[in-house]
Amino acid sequence: MSSSSIHTPRRAVAFVPETAFGTWFLRTHTWQHHVLRVAIDDLTHLIDGPLPQAPMIVDVGCGQGLSFKLLEHAFAPSRIVGVDFHQPSLELAARAASELTTSVELQHGDCAALPLADASADIVFCHQTFHHLVEQERALAEFHRVLKNGGLLLFAESTEVYIKSWVIRLLFRHPMHVQKSADGYLGLLRDGGFAFGPNNVSLPYLWWSRATDFGLLERLGLHRPQPGKRRETLVNVAARKIG
Repeated sequence: MSSSSIHTPRRAVAFVPETAFGTWFLRTHTWQHHVLRVAIDDLTHLIDGPLPQAPMIVDVGCGQGLSFKLLEHAFAPSRIVGVDFHQPSLELAARAASELTTSVELQHGDCAALPLADASADIVFCHQTFHHLVEQERALAEFHRVLKNGGLLLFAESTEVYIKSWVIRLLFRHPMHVQKSADGYLGLLRDGGFAFGPNNVSLPYLWWSRATDFGLLERLGLHRPQPGKRRETLVNVAARKIG
Protein backbone atom coordinates (compact mmCIF):
# COMPACT_ATOMS: atom_id res chain seq x y z
CA MET A 1 0.00 0.00 0.00
CA SER A 2 1.27 3.45 -0.84
CA SER A 3 1.20 6.52 1.34
CA SER A 4 -0.35 9.77 0.15
CA SER A 5 -0.92 13.29 1.43
CA ILE A 6 -2.64 16.39 0.05
CA HIS A 7 -1.08 19.87 0.11
CA THR A 8 -2.83 23.13 -0.80
CA PRO A 9 -1.85 25.96 -3.22
CA ARG A 10 -0.44 29.31 -2.10
CA ARG A 11 -1.66 31.54 -4.95
CA ALA A 12 -4.89 32.40 -6.70
CA VAL A 13 -5.44 30.10 -9.66
CA ALA A 14 -7.06 30.91 -13.01
CA PHE A 15 -9.49 28.04 -13.26
CA VAL A 16 -12.47 27.04 -15.47
CA PRO A 17 -14.64 24.63 -13.45
CA GLU A 18 -15.62 21.38 -15.16
CA THR A 19 -19.26 20.39 -15.61
CA ALA A 20 -20.86 17.71 -13.43
CA PHE A 21 -20.94 15.46 -16.50
CA GLY A 22 -17.25 16.04 -17.13
CA THR A 23 -16.33 15.23 -13.54
CA TRP A 24 -18.38 12.03 -13.71
CA PHE A 25 -16.93 11.02 -17.09
CA LEU A 26 -13.37 11.25 -15.79
CA ARG A 27 -14.00 8.32 -13.45
CA THR A 28 -15.55 5.99 -16.03
CA HIS A 29 -14.13 2.84 -17.56
CA THR A 30 -14.39 4.52 -20.97
CA TRP A 31 -12.03 7.29 -19.84
CA GLN A 32 -9.55 4.91 -18.23
CA HIS A 33 -9.55 2.22 -20.92
CA HIS A 34 -10.20 4.04 -24.20
CA VAL A 35 -8.48 7.36 -23.43
CA LEU A 36 -5.85 7.11 -20.66
CA ARG A 37 -4.60 3.58 -21.38
CA VAL A 38 -4.38 4.17 -25.13
CA ALA A 39 -2.49 7.45 -24.65
CA ILE A 40 0.05 5.98 -22.22
CA ASP A 41 0.67 3.01 -24.52
CA ASP A 42 1.25 5.37 -27.44
CA LEU A 43 3.50 7.72 -25.47
CA THR A 44 5.76 4.89 -24.27
CA HIS A 45 6.36 3.89 -27.90
CA LEU A 46 7.31 7.46 -28.80
CA ILE A 47 10.19 7.62 -26.28
CA ASP A 48 13.71 7.43 -27.71
CA GLY A 49 16.24 5.41 -25.74
CA PRO A 50 15.78 3.44 -22.52
CA LEU A 51 13.20 4.46 -19.95
CA PRO A 52 14.52 6.12 -16.78
CA GLN A 53 15.02 3.70 -13.91
CA ALA A 54 12.62 4.14 -10.97
CA PRO A 55 11.62 7.63 -12.14
CA MET A 56 9.92 10.32 -10.13
CA ILE A 57 6.80 11.18 -12.12
CA VAL A 58 4.76 14.38 -11.86
CA ASP A 59 1.21 13.82 -13.07
CA VAL A 60 -0.05 17.34 -13.82
CA GLY A 61 -3.83 17.49 -13.78
CA CYS A 62 -4.04 14.02 -12.24
CA GLY A 63 -7.77 14.30 -11.65
CA GLN A 64 -9.17 11.30 -9.83
CA GLY A 65 -5.97 9.28 -10.10
CA LEU A 66 -7.01 6.72 -12.70
CA SER A 67 -3.64 7.25 -14.37
CA PHE A 68 -1.63 6.17 -11.32
CA LYS A 69 -1.93 2.41 -11.79
CA LEU A 70 -1.23 2.72 -15.52
CA LEU A 71 1.88 4.84 -14.85
CA GLU A 72 3.05 2.39 -12.21
CA HIS A 73 2.73 -0.48 -14.68
CA ALA A 74 4.41 1.39 -17.55
CA PHE A 75 7.33 3.01 -15.71
CA ALA A 76 7.80 1.34 -12.29
CA PRO A 77 8.28 4.76 -10.65
CA SER A 78 9.84 5.33 -7.27
CA ARG A 79 7.35 8.13 -6.57
CA ILE A 80 4.37 9.87 -8.18
CA VAL A 81 3.35 13.45 -7.43
CA GLY A 82 -0.21 14.19 -8.56
CA VAL A 83 -1.23 17.83 -8.99
CA ASP A 84 -4.79 19.04 -9.50
CA PHE A 85 -6.88 22.05 -8.54
CA HIS A 86 -10.19 20.19 -8.11
CA GLN A 87 -10.25 19.16 -4.45
CA PRO A 88 -13.05 16.54 -4.72
CA SER A 89 -11.10 14.80 -7.49
CA LEU A 90 -8.00 14.69 -5.31
CA GLU A 91 -9.98 12.97 -2.56
CA LEU A 92 -10.83 10.22 -5.06
CA ALA A 93 -7.21 10.21 -6.25
CA ALA A 94 -6.15 9.43 -2.68
CA ARG A 95 -8.25 6.26 -2.84
CA ALA A 96 -6.63 5.32 -6.16
CA ALA A 97 -3.19 5.94 -4.64
CA SER A 98 -3.96 3.59 -1.74
CA GLU A 99 -4.11 0.68 -4.21
CA LEU A 100 -0.52 1.19 -5.39
CA THR A 101 2.80 0.01 -4.05
CA THR A 102 4.35 3.28 -5.31
CA SER A 103 4.50 6.24 -2.93
CA VAL A 104 2.08 8.99 -4.06
CA GLU A 105 2.01 12.63 -2.97
CA LEU A 106 -1.03 14.71 -3.91
CA GLN A 107 -0.85 18.46 -4.37
CA HIS A 108 -3.98 20.62 -4.39
CA GLY A 109 -2.25 23.12 -6.59
CA ASP A 110 -1.60 25.01 -9.76
CA CYS A 111 0.18 23.65 -12.82
CA ALA A 112 1.50 27.17 -13.42
CA ALA A 113 3.22 27.23 -9.99
CA LEU A 114 4.27 23.68 -9.19
CA PRO A 115 5.29 23.16 -5.55
CA LEU A 116 8.37 21.17 -6.54
CA ALA A 117 12.10 21.82 -6.57
CA ASP A 118 14.06 22.61 -9.72
CA ALA A 119 15.26 19.54 -11.64
CA SER A 120 13.48 17.15 -9.30
CA ALA A 121 11.42 15.10 -11.77
CA ASP A 122 12.36 12.49 -14.36
CA ILE A 123 8.99 12.55 -16.14
CA VAL A 124 6.17 15.08 -16.36
CA PHE A 125 2.99 13.39 -17.53
CA CYS A 126 0.48 15.85 -19.01
CA HIS A 127 -2.53 13.99 -20.35
CA GLN A 128 -5.58 15.94 -21.55
CA THR A 129 -4.70 18.69 -19.08
CA PHE A 130 -3.08 21.44 -21.10
CA HIS A 131 -6.27 22.51 -22.89
CA HIS A 132 -7.79 23.17 -19.44
CA LEU A 133 -4.99 25.55 -18.43
CA VAL A 134 -5.46 29.30 -18.78
CA GLU A 135 -1.76 30.12 -18.22
CA GLN A 136 -0.31 27.68 -20.73
CA GLU A 137 3.10 29.28 -21.29
CA ARG A 138 3.64 29.69 -17.56
CA ALA A 139 2.65 26.05 -16.93
CA LEU A 140 5.02 24.82 -19.64
CA ALA A 141 7.83 26.84 -18.08
CA GLU A 142 7.08 25.08 -14.79
CA PHE A 143 7.22 21.67 -16.47
CA HIS A 144 10.62 22.63 -17.87
CA ARG A 145 11.84 23.92 -14.49
CA VAL A 146 10.97 20.83 -12.46
CA LEU A 147 12.34 18.35 -15.02
CA LYS A 148 15.93 17.19 -14.86
CA ASN A 149 18.06 17.99 -17.91
CA GLY A 150 17.08 15.42 -20.51
CA GLY A 151 13.93 14.58 -18.57
CA LEU A 152 10.78 13.51 -20.39
CA LEU A 153 7.61 15.48 -20.99
CA LEU A 154 4.87 13.07 -22.02
CA PHE A 155 2.27 15.32 -23.57
CA ALA A 156 -1.13 14.16 -24.88
CA GLU A 157 -3.69 16.74 -25.96
CA SER A 158 -6.93 17.29 -27.81
CA THR A 159 -6.72 20.05 -30.39
CA GLU A 160 -8.98 23.05 -30.85
CA VAL A 161 -11.03 21.45 -33.63
CA TYR A 162 -12.19 18.83 -31.12
CA ILE A 163 -12.49 21.07 -28.07
CA LYS A 164 -14.55 23.60 -30.04
CA SER A 165 -16.91 20.98 -31.50
CA TRP A 166 -20.57 21.29 -30.52
CA VAL A 167 -20.69 18.11 -28.45
CA ILE A 168 -17.67 19.03 -26.33
CA ARG A 169 -18.98 22.57 -25.85
CA LEU A 170 -22.26 21.07 -24.68
CA LEU A 171 -20.88 18.54 -22.21
CA PHE A 172 -17.62 20.08 -20.92
CA ARG A 173 -16.07 23.46 -20.02
CA HIS A 174 -12.74 24.82 -21.28
CA PRO A 175 -10.97 28.19 -21.69
CA MET A 176 -11.67 28.56 -25.40
CA HIS A 177 -9.27 31.43 -26.03
CA VAL A 178 -6.18 29.25 -25.39
CA GLN A 179 -7.06 26.26 -27.58
CA LYS A 180 -4.52 25.34 -30.28
CA SER A 181 -4.03 23.14 -33.31
CA ALA A 182 -1.60 20.21 -33.29
CA ASP A 183 1.01 22.43 -34.97
CA GLY A 184 0.30 25.15 -32.42
CA TYR A 185 1.04 22.81 -29.52
CA LEU A 186 4.19 21.46 -31.19
CA GLY A 187 5.45 24.99 -31.73
CA LEU A 188 4.71 25.89 -28.13
CA LEU A 189 6.72 22.91 -26.88
CA ARG A 190 9.70 23.78 -29.08
CA ASP A 191 9.62 27.41 -27.98
CA GLY A 192 9.39 26.23 -24.37
CA GLY A 193 12.73 24.41 -24.45
CA PHE A 194 11.69 20.88 -25.40
CA ALA A 195 13.25 18.78 -28.14
CA PHE A 196 11.56 16.08 -30.21
CA GLY A 197 11.67 14.69 -33.73
CA PRO A 198 9.06 13.19 -36.06
CA ASN A 199 9.47 9.78 -34.40
CA ASN A 200 8.50 11.30 -31.06
CA VAL A 201 5.15 12.63 -32.29
CA SER A 202 1.92 10.87 -33.17
CA LEU A 203 -1.38 12.24 -34.38
CA PRO A 204 -4.01 9.67 -33.33
CA TYR A 205 -7.36 9.95 -35.06
CA LEU A 206 -9.40 7.96 -32.56
CA TRP A 207 -13.12 7.43 -32.93
CA TRP A 208 -14.05 9.34 -29.79
CA SER A 209 -12.14 12.43 -30.95
CA ARG A 210 -14.23 12.82 -34.12
CA ALA A 211 -17.16 14.66 -32.65
CA THR A 212 -18.98 15.07 -35.96
CA ASP A 213 -19.69 11.34 -36.44
CA PHE A 214 -17.45 9.50 -33.89
CA GLY A 215 -15.86 7.61 -36.77
CA LEU A 216 -19.13 6.07 -37.96
CA LEU A 217 -18.61 6.98 -41.63
CA GLU A 218 -15.15 5.42 -41.61
CA ARG A 219 -16.45 2.22 -40.00
CA LEU A 220 -19.09 2.04 -42.75
CA GLY A 221 -16.37 2.49 -45.38
CA LEU A 222 -17.83 5.77 -46.59
CA HIS A 223 -14.99 8.08 -45.55
CA ARG A 224 -11.32 7.47 -44.79
CA PRO A 225 -9.55 10.75 -43.99
CA GLN A 226 -5.78 10.69 -44.50
CA PRO A 227 -3.04 12.45 -42.51
CA GLY A 228 -2.28 15.81 -44.07
CA LYS A 229 -5.81 16.01 -45.49
CA ARG A 230 -7.72 16.12 -42.24
CA ARG A 231 -7.99 18.43 -39.25
CA GLU A 232 -6.05 16.66 -36.51
CA THR A 233 -7.97 16.07 -33.30
CA LEU A 234 -5.18 14.73 -31.07
CA VAL A 235 -1.44 15.18 -30.64
CA ASN A 236 0.90 13.02 -28.53
CA VAL A 237 4.54 13.96 -27.94
CA ALA A 238 7.43 12.43 -26.00
CA ALA A 239 9.74 15.44 -25.64
CA ARG A 240 12.96 15.97 -23.70
CA LYS A 241 14.03 19.02 -21.74
CA ILE A 242 16.96 20.86 -23.26
CA GLY A 243 18.87 23.84 -21.96
